Amino acid sequence: MAKITKILIKNLFGISEFEADSKSIELLGGNGTGKTSVLDAIRLALTNRSSRDCIVKRGETEGEIIIETDSGLTITRKPRTNKTDYKSIKQDGKEVQSPEAFLSEIFSELQLNPVAFINMDAKEQNRIILDLIEYKWDLNTIKEWFGEIPQGVDYQKHILEVLQQIAAEDGFYFQQRQNINRDIRNKKAFIEEIMKELPENFNAAKWEAYELQEIHSKIEKARQHNAQIEKAETLKANYDNKIRGFQAVKELEEQRLFKGLQERESELKANIAKLQEMLNSAQKELNSLNDICSDKKAVIEANYEKQVAQFNEELKAFEPYLQQQKIDIVPMQEEAAEALKMKQQLPQYNKMLAMNNELADLQAASDEFTRKIELARTLPAQILAEANLPLGEMSIDGDQVLIKKPNGDLPISNLSEGEKLDLCVDIALKNKTGLQIVLIDGVEKLSPINRQHLYERCKASGLQFIATRTTADNELTVVEL
Repeated sequence: MAKITKILIKNLFGISEFEADSKSIELLGGNGTGKTSVLDAIRLALTNRSSRDCIVKRGETEGEIIIETDSGLTITRKPRTNKTDYKSIKQDGKEVQSPEAFLSEIFSELQLNPVAFINMDAKEQNRIILDLIEYKWDLNTIKEWFGEIPQGVDYQKHILEVLQQIAAEDGFYFQQRQNINRDIRNKKAFIEEIMKELPENFNAAKWEAYELQEIHSKIEKARQHNAQIEKAETLKANYDNKIRGFQAVKELEEQRLFKGLQERESELKANIAKLQEMLNSAQKELNSLNDICSDKKAVIEANYEKQVAQFNEELKAFEPYLQQQKIDIVPMQEEAAEALKMKQQLPQYNKMLAMNNELADLQAASDEFTRKIELARTLPAQILAEANLPLGEMSIDGDQVLIKKPNGDLPISNLSEGEKLDLCVDIALKNKTGLQIVLIDGVEKLSPINRQHLYERCKASGLQFIATRTTADNELTVVEL
């Protein structure tokens, strides 16, 4: 443990000069007497940071603070207004490498202002304690754990908060897994609908290879074959009727011929009496009527014979079909209809197969997100087992710090004011190689009981402290405790 043996402040903030040794002290005075300036100067020496705009006292060009410890550490800072600030961090007379990082290891934020800590909101208190958990990590560590750098995470936060964000329900992994699982459910439901529509024992390979054109070609050939048979049967069945029809046409034409000749004969005979002068001509025509009748009858007879011969030739051409059986095309038509129906199912079936393949990939992706989420949830236990904890009696629930108490683990926000002050002291004492000092600004904000308890706890633990308390005095008073 290192204790401060000397503090020297010159021309910083509102202080002209201030000096202190290893004793614990209380700085008393009204506002503007320089109480807080002493603490701000010490914080400046330790952190190289200040919330004030004017660090060097007005009218001066250089301020100075020197802190020496019983471990051989000397911190010297000289803020300047007209040139670069001076800094010297020495251990046993030798300049320290990476001085700011070295200093950050010897104190905690709680040591610099525990009163402000107890008045912070729960979230900020939790953040400060988390930041005290020492665990070395970087983005390469995250990549080794998760195989990537997860999106939507603030990597400036503590590793436990980072893991909490990775595993959170509104985090990238959880949301992606939800989206994938929703796709899985939708695809499974769609597949179930497709399966309901598919015939039982649907053989996709059979119907994929089935040639509809081939069965339709067979059906068409069978139809043509059957049509030839039907035509032959029709010709055979109608033979007598056809012949009778031809006979009827012949007789009808003969009747028309005889009737016409009779009418003409009557006309000519009537004209003979009236047209005696045309008798010879009419007689000659009369004598030639029999020859005309014979000629025309011969033409009609020839036409009849021709039609009968043509029909006999047509019938002869179809006679082979009369000995054949008709092909039953009903089974082929039913087969073709079934094949068409099955083929119409193939696009849906293939879509179902594709979805099944997608389901496997989606499920693998969902399982991988689940693995990463579970990893983010289990890593904090591993980290706490490996990390250097600021307190022995603490645990983590997600990114929330819990302090072990007899009645159970409590978040920091559930601790009393006195318990929070004890927490600050415990953290300062836990760092065995650190600077054993606590800066307590504004102890008047504490209850008298808690103030006295804090002082006694620090004294009993060998912890040096510098406290400020606002009074009605116009001058700064230093009281050794």
